[in-house]
Amino acid sequence: MVLLVLAKAWCGLVLPKLSGTVRSGASQIAKEAGEGLFRHIWEQFYPAPDFFGQKDRGNSQEQDPSYRTAREVEAFFREHEYLEIYGDEETWEMGRPGSQLAKKDEGAGAEEGRAEEGRAEEGRAEAAESLGETKSSQDGSQREDAFLGSLSEENPSGFSGEGKAAPANSLPQKRYQLAQLEDYDFLMSHFYNVHTSTTADRQLMDVKKLLKKNFALYPKGQAEEGQAEEGQTEEGQAKPQILIYHTHSQEAFSDSGEGENIVEVGTYLAWLLKEKGFSVYHDRSVYDVREGKLDRNRAYTYALEGITKILEENPSIQVVIDLHRDGVKEGTRLVTEVNGKPTARIMFFNGLSQTPDGPVPYLENPNREDNLAFSLQLQLKAEAYYPGFARKIYLKGLRYNQHVRPCSCLVEVGAQTNTYEEARNAMEPLAELFQMVLRGD
Repeated sequence: MVLLVLAKAWCGLVLPKLSGTVRSGASQIAKEAGEGLFRHIWEQFYPAPDFFGQKDRGNSQEQDPSYRTAREVEAFFREHEYLEIYGDEETWEMGRPGSQLAKKDEGAGAEEGRAEEGRAEEGRAEAAESLGETKSSQDGSQREDAFLGSLSEENPSGFSGEGKAAPANSLPQKRYQLAQLEDYDFLMSHFYNVHTSTTADRQLMDVKKLLKKNFALYPKGQAEEGQAEEGQTEEGQAKPQILIYHTHSQEAFSDSGEGENIVEVGTYLAWLLKEKGFSVYHDRSVYDVREGKLDRNRAYTYALEGITKILEENPSIQVVIDLHRDGVKEGTRLVTEVNGKPTARIMFFNGLSQTPDGPVPYLENPNREDNLAFSLQLQLKAEAYYPGFARKIYLKGLRYNQHVRPCSCLVEVGAQTNTYEEARNAMEPLAELFQMVLRGD
């Protein structure tokens, strides 16, 4: 009311005394001010409805939450192509959708992990015979003796007999009934972390189908009956069965000295597997350094070129292991104790070549089901013989070169906060796990 009186006084007393030009300008200002005042008062009682995608807030434009979310999701899926080139599979990364899932297995999620462990204890029972967990440690020792043979290479420096991986020397401690594993919710909550870049539905995670797959290899230098000649080269040497390589060869550990990196950890794994009778090709190529500088932008592309050539020249290779070291938040320690030794925890990692919207067309993987079966069988052996050694299997949306063979496996060994000794010690139980699955034990 007061504003109306003032406006009337202005128009009746002030405006007539002004010159024509000034009066015209003042009238226009008064008119605009009046319209603005009227609009402001009107909107207080009758606010205008929001229109799609944004809201009017004075001079600023704020995106509607649903619209903003859609834009963020769109940007995330555009990121897939970048990630395929960069190939960064570390699970600690913050700021990306789903990164909080990784913390469940890290120090930040220790309480949740302990609670989950308690729930798992309630559901444990005698394993079904179909899981193959009923053999004794004595049988395991006999199998090891039967498959040991002469090494194709000399014992690497520093690897003494005392460093050999001890066979599983106790009865299985964590065993599951098949009915438990067929429960999709139980399976996913106990054995997997799923990044939001992908999805793993019930049809894909068919436990019966995954556990029926047989990955047994034959002792070094031997092949199926009637095919013995295919097991050796012309020089009489055993043809390689297992390839170990490192997409990120420069990954090191908290106390690493010169040359003490993931490649040397792989050298120890190769030696242990050879002692168990396998023929191993260890590729020490550097795929993440270009022109003397660390360059991980295209490491997976370079690695694929390298291992493709190796596999073409060695078609006898049936198992491909990409050995990595994970990255976690500082202060997180992925360590346990195995056979009285401080041991870095490991993690099996699967790329599913699909986003929640469906398959990634440029990342076909005809071996995806076999890859999943291989890692799950390894995980179950780890649960049975080395509880706490293996973290949950990590699933992500890209491929990570796991399409090259049915038995393709990416393994994360500890993290940058582990010591070199802890990482090296982890190869002993890991070699045992490979022997169990690849011998069909």
